Amino acid sequence: MLDGYARKIIDGPLNMVGKQIAKTGVTANQVTLAGLVLGLIAALLIALGNVQAGLWILLISRVADGLDGAVARATHKTDFGGFWDIVADFFFYGAIPVAFVILDPTNNAIAGAVLLMSFYFNGGTFLGYAILAEKHKLSTEQRGSKSLYFSTGLLEGTETIAFFVACCVWPQHFAIMAYLFAAACFYTAASRIWLAYQEFSTR
Repeated sequence: MLDGYARKIIDGPLNMVGKQIAKTGVTANQVTLAGLVLGLIAALLIALGNVQAGLWILLISRVADGLDGAVARATHKTDFGGFWDIVADFFFYGAIPVAFVILDPTNNAIAGAVLLMSFYFNGGTFLGYAILAEKHKLSTEQRGSKSLYFSTGLLEGTETIAFFVACCVWPQHFAIMAYLFAAACFYTAASRIWLAYQEFSTR
């Protein structure tokens, strides 16, 4: 829901930095890998109980996640780059809930499992819609220039990062926040199914 607004704020600075990174010869795929590695380090730190350090590394990893697209735009975008970016994102999005489950399995295990199920369901609708959009030659840049069709929804990347930050700030409340966020994910997935039905059921 907030990605479109966030893009208007961050795209300009990201594009400027991305151009400078591209001049060094660093590729967009390498930036994606760096962001993923940092995200997994953040998850490891959280799982080991160093949640505040994990939060800072998590935020840096998400800056890298934004910069990979800027580097690609400054050089050239590839289909593999878009594929690699979404794979890295999904890996990261799964790693952080697992980290909180490891941190406190007694209190967080069931909530973490429900959250991951909601991510899986929501991700399936996102990718399925993108496949159909490509098949029918639909395009949008509401979420910036992307290799995949990014359908809108109640929860998007901005909200997910804000949720992860909140979990790091108040880790003792992870379970209740996870249940609430999972409910919003289920709603987002259901609304995307309805949108797909309206868009594609007669095609």
